[in-house]
Amino acid sequence: MKIIVFMFFIMLYTLEAKNYTKHPQAIAVINELVKKHYFSRSELHKLFSHVKVQKSALRAFTPRHKQKRQKDTRTLAQKEKAKRLANKYGSWGRYSRYIVSDNRVASGIAYMKKHRKIFERVEKKYGVAKEYIAGIIGIESAFGKNVGKYPVFDTLSTLTFEKNRRNKFFKKQLIEFLRLSKTEKFNPKNVKGSYAGAIGLVQFMPSNYKPYGVDFNKDGRISLQNPADAIASVANYFKKHGWRTGEPVATRVKYSGTRFKKYKTGYKHTYHRQYLKGIEPRQKWDYKNKVRLIKLNKKNYDELWYGTRNFRVITRYNHSAYYAMAVHQLAQKIKVGLKE
Repeated sequence: MKIIVFMFFIMLYTLEAKNYTKHPQAIAVINELVKKHYFSRSELHKLFSHVKVQKSALRAFTPRHKQKRQKDTRTLAQKEKAKRLANKYGSWGRYSRYIVSDNRVASGIAYMKKHRKIFERVEKKYGVAKEYIAGIIGIESAFGKNVGKYPVFDTLSTLTFEKNRRNKFFKKQLIEFLRLSKTEKFNPKNVKGSYAGAIGLVQFMPSNYKPYGVDFNKDGRISLQNPADAIASVANYFKKHGWRTGEPVATRVKYSGTRFKKYKTGYKHTYHRQYLKGIEPRQKWDYKNKVRLIKLNKKNYDELWYGTRNFRVITRYNHSAYYAMAVHQLAQKIKVGLKE
């Protein structure tokens, strides 16, 4: 009986794993790692001979029309609840209600208090407001509570070798990840991350380590699971993308009506304020440079904001105006909470 059970698990593992050592793209990756980064061919063959294909990660990067239709397994009650939520909130409400929640604000306040000295040192060195660094960590990993459940090596291998719309990008990430495993001295099989292969408290892609990662605790390696390195790496990322010390990020504005369509909105469109007729900040705001109009869709009206150059910097982390606004609002709520 024990032999049968043992054989069953061996078969199950074999079915889940895939040998990529003969795959043309895998051969190219192996050759590059051997030639440029001094890996041994034997260790790479061992790694790529048993890759657990991450089908759910692959699905996220497969064009919708090529995806196999998945059966809706929700109960009637779950479907009704989803419908009620869709009717209750606009797109901004649905997006922000969890990631800018009271619980996340409380976690952010506790996290900043716990690592107060690190945040202060990083802010002083890089000139990036510490609450915005905390905002990134809060949204990316819920302050370390959710750094991802996907095996990064298997995920990046799947997304490199199985056909999807971003094979070239993931090939670069796979090579960088394996290179990092050498320089930062970790076993590539032991790291968990997001469905796209992002790592750590701040969910950096592997290619971001070299230009933006910081060994802030001076232990000889960059570890984005370590708060000091993670906090400093976000600050360094912002600084290198043009963060301006002391400048604001966004402010809410007023306009006539309930739905805004007068000007193009989004972080890519900039305006001189004097040409935006009928739009004024709701409170005193001395920012003189060009602004972006950021529209947040709510159930019964559009909420409108001015976004600054620093707002644009946040969108370099994630190319979404909603993401940047969530970081801003979480940061501001944490800042207020720290003063109470």
